[in-house]
Amino acid sequence: MAVQLRKIEEQVVVITGATSGIGLTTTRMAAEQGAKLVLAARNADALDQLASELRRKGTQVCTVTADVGVPADVERIGQAAMERFGRIDTWVNNAGISIFGRNEDVPIEDMQRLFQTNYWGVVHGSLEAAKHMKTRGGGAIINLGSELSERSVPLQGLYAASKHAVKAFTDSLRMELEKEKAPISVTLIKPAAIDTMFAVHARNYMEKEPALPPPIYAPEIVANAILYAAQQPKRDVFVGGASKAISSSGFAMPRVMDKFMNASMFKQQQSNLPSPPNRCDALYEPDPRNELRQRQGMPNHVAESSAYTALTLRSHKIAPVLLGVGALFAAWTLARRPALRKAFS
Repeated sequence: MAVQLRKIEEQVVVITGATSGIGLTTTRMAAEQGAKLVLAARNADALDQLASELRRKGTQVCTVTADVGVPADVERIGQAAMERFGRIDTWVNNAGISIFGRNEDVPIEDMQRLFQTNYWGVVHGSLEAAKHMKTRGGGAIINLGSELSERSVPLQGLYAASKHAVKAFTDSLRMELEKEKAPISVTLIKPAAIDTMFAVHARNYMEKEPALPPPIYAPEIVANAILYAAQQPKRDVFVGGASKAISSSGFAMPRVMDKFMNASMFKQQQSNLPSPPNRCDALYEPDPRNELRQRQGMPNHVAESSAYTALTLRSHKIAPVLLGVGALFAAWTLARRPALRKAFS
């Protein structure tokens, strides 16, 4: 059965992790385009603030205070959508968290908690969405992976592992739904480093505050990709040319990338600021500040657009292939940097 997706202004869209970063940016953008929204997050006060903001602008919205790692909470999200709007057209599994630090320094209980959100949250949301979409004409399931879905880095090993798992689950779910001829599109979004509250909310086991390596992109680019995939079936979307370059180079020359990561990522993922002893994070509890912030405000230049992503979303099938070759060339050029040559010397 062919997948037929509605225009955003005709859709009921579920978004998890809706009160910060990519989720918040996607929420506001979808509201501007006329979507009806079902928003989920752990922070009830932040959800109420966001809902009030959107309702003042005429958006139809309902909220659910939920932890995506808890199956019963995710079931309540689906029930709320069906009771309020009668269907779900797009479900965006966006909620996520990271941990910075050496694998040997991270307690097992923190590792398990991260997977409860990043992996099991996607599983719970995807299965809940598929259950309702099968009986209401189909729709789009959009899962947030990462540039680390196919290539790991040091100091964020657990996050990378969870995003590898998200990719594997998403790919298998897509094949099973296709075999069943269910009218459901399944998309994996793989952003590069994005200027959000990601590093601020992450748990940290390093001496310095965590940082994201350049290049860094604006969250609006990711939100645009999500809303495009909500209307046009897409298998995968790399957000930012750097994401494609990391994936392609990791596949084509994995050992070279190991050396490059060792030469650069230990420094680039740590700022110059010491990590305070009582540092707050959002691994177990939501950020209590209720800030509704889309961006952290990175000190480095933030790319407000991505030609690579724009072309892959809207071009013919040959474009991604040609751009992939270009990304490989970019990765090869990257590998010739002095830091990497020094690593091999």
